[in-house]
Amino acid sequence: MAKKSRSSSPLAGRVALVAGATRGAGRGAARALGEAGATVYCTGRSVKGRPSPYNRPETIDETAAMINDAGGRAIAVRVDHSVESEVKALFARIARAHKRIDILVDSVAGELPLMKQYGFMWQTDLTHADEIFRQALTSRIITAKHAALAMMRARRGLIAEVTENDLLGLGGNPLMHAVKVAQKALPLGWAAELQPHGIAVVSITPGFLRSESMLEHFGVTEANWRDGGKKDRNFLESESPLYVGRAVAALAADPDVLCRTGMLYSSWELARQYKFTDYDGRRPDWGRHKIDWSGLPPEWVDLFRTGTELENRWHATLQARTKKFRTKIPG
Repeated sequence: MAKKSRSSSPLAGRVALVAGATRGAGRGAARALGEAGATVYCTGRSVKGRPSPYNRPETIDETAAMINDAGGRAIAVRVDHSVESEVKALFARIARAHKRIDILVDSVAGELPLMKQYGFMWQTDLTHADEIFRQALTSRIITAKHAALAMMRARRGLIAEVTENDLLGLGGNPLMHAVKVAQKALPLGWAAELQPHGIAVVSITPGFLRSESMLEHFGVTEANWRDGGKKDRNFLESESPLYVGRAVAALAADPDVLCRTGMLYSSWELARQYKFTDYDGRRPDWGRHKIDWSGLPPEWVDLFRTGTELENRWHATLQARTKKFRTKIPG
């Protein structure tokens, strides 16, 4: 493989950690960061011969192999990010090997099966609530804490929390909703705390993601994914996991990324601004896509309509309050 030029490797010399690099957006982020020249630590609970409780076939070893086979550099490390001692040991290992950590992308529990129980709030099965919050939310706080401690010493870094959709509401079930809202709101608070230390914090969402489980759901592969459009026309505007990964890589390579701290971004918005494409040269734009609602029950369409109207009022009210409160703060 030809040696990459400096311009084609904007993250050369950088060290990245992708938590939840096993599949989906996490795997996409790891591959994109490796593609951009970063050394990538791929972590998660699924390794060869020892899958996570999700019992899916993908592993962090496969993700690391994809990066290394493409000419990048990746290291797979099995870590349960809900166990603080394991996370602390991981950052100590990275510090010993590289004396730096530049990028954290956290996609842990992005496809937690226990959260995929769609229904109304009063129908929710709460049996695994504590496990869901531990795996999908507490793990994020633990990992961000130790990333911040490591990055503060160098007064630089990017923390990116991968989430789902660029709105706050719309439900699904209250456990999933609580996790996804927290993944968007916590970076806002962390950004304020870490800005004086030169660390940017963002949340980021893909559009209609062609994750491994979504391809399986549609009965297609990445090679013939367009056939899924026969079941759902919206799938034709879907994106591969590499697309949101390239969005993260573009942010990480931006020397002015600190100006973007605290915000919630989408793959399609960042593609418009940074001009990257998916692996096939397409530039999927979920934000401009005219959604086909015909496959949803009418009561869910009504829920989305009412929910967005209420969220618009909520944002307007909160914005007015925030502006008023800001006038009370000196400076």
